[in-house]
Amino acid sequence: MSAPRISACIVAYCDYEEVCAAVRSVLAHTPAPDLRLFVVDNASPDGCGQRLAAEDFGDSRVAVRCLPENVGFGRGHNSVMEELDSDVHFILNPDVLLQEDVLTGMAAWLLDHPGVVMATPQLYFPDGRIQHLPRRKPTPWLLLARQLADRMPDSPFAKADKHYTMQDEDLSVPRPIEFCTGSFSAMRTDVFKKIGGFDPEYFMYVEDADLTQKALQCGQVYLLPQFKAIHAWHRAPMRDAGKFKMQLVSMGRYFRKWGCGRGKV
Repeated sequence: MSAPRISACIVAYCDYEEVCAAVRSVLAHTPAPDLRLFVVDNASPDGCGQRLAAEDFGDSRVAVRCLPENVGFGRGHNSVMEELDSDVHFILNPDVLLQEDVLTGMAAWLLDHPGVVMATPQLYFPDGRIQHLPRRKPTPWLLLARQLADRMPDSPFAKADKHYTMQDEDLSVPRPIEFCTGSFSAMRTDVFKKIGGFDPEYFMYVEDADLTQKALQCGQVYLLPQFKAIHAWHRAPMRDAGKFKMQLVSMGRYFRKWGCGRGKV
């Protein structure tokens, strides 16, 4: 069986050095000669896009695209959809670092499991702590619990959050999940195109939950803990009123589309 054709996309918004580190880690740990790595700058106001376009990564597998305006996370990823001719496409955050050839292994696993259309590896903080990113289908109650669990560690909110993040399951083996993080996910390219990629109506927040639900209409979504990567996970406190409003709008759209009920996992 021939090696899978792989593509990947990193959407950047400022922080040139971090983006370059992510790009170089993908190139260094992905030997596939036909890899296509797209770096899409979302009109960064700090000049990140221009610097990326001028950067010599020393590898013809990289293509930098500078958008004229900030179209949001999902539409940034969608902007390269027509250029994809791979078997498996990876959605990567600019704060992800590879330490081994994760992309080839995940792509091969996906293609060996016809019923699975999307997957995520196990992500870790730079200090080695595990990130609890595999999740069940969001509900209003679970999202509320997610916000309050850390403040009330012995409360029903904390118990619900552990259920939401599947800490009550054995996550040391591959298993189905219902919310695949946009920080690092792999999808069959034909499925990514079939479902139209990300819903462009989301500017940011829960667009990855929405994409997962679309993928689940075509097959299963899996956590693959045998594959690992580092994820800095820059989670800023929600103190910006504009971002908080945007999050509420995105959540409203999500629940109108997919309902408030529980999932099947």
